[in-house]
Amino acid sequence: MQIMPITASPVRKIIQVILGLTVCVVVFFCALPYLAVLAAAITGSTDTLSHLAETVLWRYSRDTMVLVALVTVGSALLGTGAAWLVTMTDFPGRRWMEIALALPLAFPAYVLAYAYTHLLDHPGIVQTTLRDITGWGPREYWFPEVRSIGGAAVMLTLVLYPYVYLLARAAFSTQSGSAFLAARVLGKSPLQACILVSLPMARPAIAAGVLLVAMETIADFGTVAYFGVQTFSVGIYTSWFSMADRAAAAQLSLGLLVFALLLAFMERYSRGNAAYTDAQRKPPMQRIRLQSFAGTAAMIACLVPIVLGVAIPVVALTTMAIGSEQNLLSARYLGFIQNSITLAAIAALVTVFAAVLLGTLNRVRGSRIAAISLYLGRLGYAVPGGVIAVGLLVPFAVFDNSLDAWMRANMGISTGLLFTGSIWLLIAAYMIRFLAAAIGAYEGGMSSVGTNIDAAARTLGADIPGLVRRVHMPIVSASLFTAGLIVFVDVMKELPATLIMRPFNYDTLAVQAYRLASDERLDGAAVPSLVIAAVGLLPVILLCRRMRRGVA
Repeated sequence: MQIMPITASPVRKIIQVILGLTVCVVVFFCALPYLAVLAAAITGSTDTLSHLAETVLWRYSRDTMVLVALVTVGSALLGTGAAWLVTMTDFPGRRWMEIALALPLAFPAYVLAYAYTHLLDHPGIVQTTLRDITGWGPREYWFPEVRSIGGAAVMLTLVLYPYVYLLARAAFSTQSGSAFLAARVLGKSPLQACILVSLPMARPAIAAGVLLVAMETIADFGTVAYFGVQTFSVGIYTSWFSMADRAAAAQLSLGLLVFALLLAFMERYSRGNAAYTDAQRKPPMQRIRLQSFAGTAAMIACLVPIVLGVAIPVVALTTMAIGSEQNLLSARYLGFIQNSITLAAIAALVTVFAAVLLGTLNRVRGSRIAAISLYLGRLGYAVPGGVIAVGLLVPFAVFDNSLDAWMRANMGISTGLLFTGSIWLLIAAYMIRFLAAAIGAYEGGMSSVGTNIDAAARTLGADIPGLVRRVHMPIVSASLFTAGLIVFVDVMKELPATLIMRPFNYDTLAVQAYRLASDERLDGAAVPSLVIAAVGLLPVILLCRRMRRGVA
């Protein structure tokens, strides 16, 4: 039987050309921030940077590195320990704690910062009660300062440890019991067998989770800015707005970008080509039954992050919101909600569409250019939102000003700012920042689709758009929905890029919460914070349902 060649109609050819141009636009936007930051940092004046080097640059570097070290170590210990307990052992309350340990993912760190400041600061409930009971004066006792680098590390650890927990739990749950039982036969205790056998086998997953935690830590702005911790993220925002020096902001952004990429390279280099697989996953791991004191200790160890990361913040924020003058149903707040939902929905659709384009290009073409395009798409998650904002605003501001000057000189009209300060440039920043999550979900869904299916569809006359629409989409629709939901929630929580790039007088819930907290109106900040946390629960609930069904 002779296979007839596939011929495309003119309409299909036009569609393919449009899709090809769209891919080029996506790749252009993914690469532009890094090139723009590099160019602006090299060509810009170093006067402000020299001043910063003499005053606060060392503090930026020190606080950023200390914060990353504290949060990654804390998240690694907390996440790995909780994952090992709920996967390898059995104790009272294990089944519901296994799910509840993922709930802190719904909360931005700055929301926890507002809640705990309300509780632990000098005029807060805890210290006020302590002074009432003891009769001490303000200077007659010592109390840990919540607004410190240690306090910021605790807030970030409480919301970021689930990255390590989820990946470590998946790794532990898929391990064979053979190696663990062999260690037990050789006389090792359960703890020794865990340290010598289970942890090394789960190392790639744990390292990946720790890397995600490090990336999120250096990208954080809301928590460190509120607590007065001088990190690079704060320095970028200060240089852009307070000093009005874009070159200095680009130079600091370049330093933070190099630091982020160095973290990713170090993790990858340390892992090398090591592979931790077990073709024979039988016998399955038998849970160790913890009795009496050991079971109680395990239950308390898993309960502490749940209480500190979910229960206490929810109660505190709810109490604060009830006593606040902020009206969630007012026209002003409905505008904040509408702005947040509009930005998040459009960004989710654009990001998922871009992920499908890049993923399909790499799958169908398999060329080096396609692989590089996919790599650029993944790179955004390693780059803080403030760096992406600076990388987009610098070139587009130059373009807008040059175009306006040329139009004034030649046609006598002013074009104003066409791109700078527009919603679409902000959405492009969101797409770059969160495209890696959408690509990961797309590839996860496509992993079950063999290349033979693609070949069969092409043989039957399907072109690439038809292959995606009629074959790929029905299979990966659930994964893409999950990706869109994750991007939606991440955009709702994103603060630095929104603060720098949002249009004039176009505020979101995250911006409103930050503004009220900066004015020390914590009761008011609790209202938008609760809405953000409630929306953040959506993907976490979806994730918990998958965990309940046993999907790693």
